[in-house]
Amino acid sequence: MEKIALELEKREVVGKHTRKLRTAGVTPAHLFGHGVASLALEGTTTEVERAIAKAGTSHLINLRVKGEKRSRNVLIREIQRKPVTVLLLHVDFYQVRSTEKMTVEVPVHLVGVAPAVEGRVGTVAVEIPVLEVECLPADLPARIDVDITKLKAASDVVRVGDVRAPEGVTILNDRELAVVKIEVERKAPAPTGEIEAAAEAAPKAEKAEKPEKPDRAQGRPAA
Repeated sequence: MEKIALELEKREVVGKHTRKLRTAGVTPAHLFGHGVASLALEGTTTEVERAIAKAGTSHLINLRVKGEKRSRNVLIREIQRKPVTVLLLHVDFYQVRSTEKMTVEVPVHLVGVAPAVEGRVGTVAVEIPVLEVECLPADLPARIDVDITKLKAASDVVRVGDVRAPEGVTILNDRELAVVKIEVERKAPAPTGEIEAAAEAAPKAEKAEKPEKPDRAQGRPAA
């Protein structure tokens, strides 16, 4: 897995005064963890955004706090943004221990092509885009691969129990839940107005097609 690095420094500014930090292009952050003293931090918004884009909430970040000799392995626990403008407001980091298992949501990655799609039976529908896993920090996968090459019919489903987890990783979701399935597109019924119009038009068309009967008077001989 790619190493994602980020450098932050200890923050003195707290409370409402953090608005000035954001205006200056600095994002306030907070570090916590099991058996770890909480720490107020700050960092350049562009660098924090870059780390968020690469790591999301499922990749380890090698966090270096300015002034400290050792870096820390952390996960992004929460990202706060301003509604509408999506301006980055605050980030929470959780420090993990190398010998302590953690619970993380990891994205699903589809592998292969479903025969049901090639045969135009239906389309692949992802029911669970992320899976909850438990593992040691060193075993944390970037994604969970899901093989869809066995999806042949409309009733075919890949359940959690069918997914192979990487070594050292346990999937915590219910084994019976559907991760991926084949979804058949159903044609929408015609609107009621169109059905009624078609029903009214049918008798008129039938009547118009009937040939006219010859006039009996035309066939009488002259008196």
